[in-house]
Amino acid sequence: MSGGLNAAHADGLTRLHLSESVYGTSPAALAAAAAALTQVSVYPDPARAGVAEAIAAHHKLPVEQVAVANGSDELVLLTSLAVGAPDRPGLTTAGTFPGYQTCLETSGRGCTALPLSGGALDVEDFAEALPQHGIGYVCNPHNPSGGVLSRAELDRLVRAAEESGVPIVFDEAYLDFADPGTPQVRDYLDRGAPIVALRTLSKAYGLAALRIGYAIGAAEQLSALRAAQGTMPFSANTIAQAAAIAALADQDHLAGVRASNVERRGWFCDQLTARGRGWLPSVTNFVAVAVADSRTAQDRLAAEHRILVRDAGLFGFPGHLRVSMGTPAELLRLLDALDAIESVEGK
Repeated sequence: MSGGLNAAHADGLTRLHLSESVYGTSPAALAAAAAALTQVSVYPDPARAGVAEAIAAHHKLPVEQVAVANGSDELVLLTSLAVGAPDRPGLTTAGTFPGYQTCLETSGRGCTALPLSGGALDVEDFAEALPQHGIGYVCNPHNPSGGVLSRAELDRLVRAAEESGVPIVFDEAYLDFADPGTPQVRDYLDRGAPIVALRTLSKAYGLAALRIGYAIGAAEQLSALRAAQGTMPFSANTIAQAAAIAALADQDHLAGVRASNVERRGWFCDQLTARGRGWLPSVTNFVAVAVADSRTAQDRLAAEHRILVRDAGLFGFPGHLRVSMGTPAELLRLLDALDAIESVEGK
């Protein structure tokens, strides 16, 4: 793909903080969304049947193993409410997306957050702790580090879910940016393991404003999720459903986004290295960039340079900024701004 969209909005702020796709969405999805505007006086399909069927076909699954919702955030909440044993706390890790713990605490289940090991999930510790819990959450690819589980690590976690009967929810929000051969939950669904994957069309598909995500997984877990979803039958709007169907059909656009992102991420990491600045390996559309003080750097970049990035210390990774892959000009301006607010000499 070519240069992509400019992430700077009319307010003059450069948005490198929410992992939005700089490449936008499929033209076919935009056309479908526009056409759906004629139906705004009619409630959306509460069964989300068209989207669910498109997702099922995409992943070669029966539709009973699919659920569609208003973004993957809603799916995190629904799984915390309805999947697994509600009388036991959920299991996740420290140093990751805080929504899992927030939803588990809000739903009354409570949460155990295991410490990371060297900035990554300790798979063996998680597998050993899982039987004492009612549900587990694993972020893969990891947010905010950008790392991904190996085949052996995913094997171990799926086996732990099978042996204990405790379901694991894998948040695969950023997996569409990774190589298509990257190990994923879909690889294991044919054996009936109690696992669920949460996916979103907000990231690589570029539908962030429309808020639509989906879950695929074992039929028992998906049935429980959909039952809880009955309390909010119209959560995915008509425009989002239409755009999602068209976006899923345009896999050429997704392939172009993935290839362009790989190139952009590699270029950015080379720029970081050339300036003597550390970074964490990533398969996503963001990179965790090392800084001396991530809170101060985040605030000064916004106040003095009008560049928005995310302090990864809020996720348990102090000393790093999560930087979305914007345009080359935006990323170079960010690097210059970082050099202006802190010296990288001696790092």
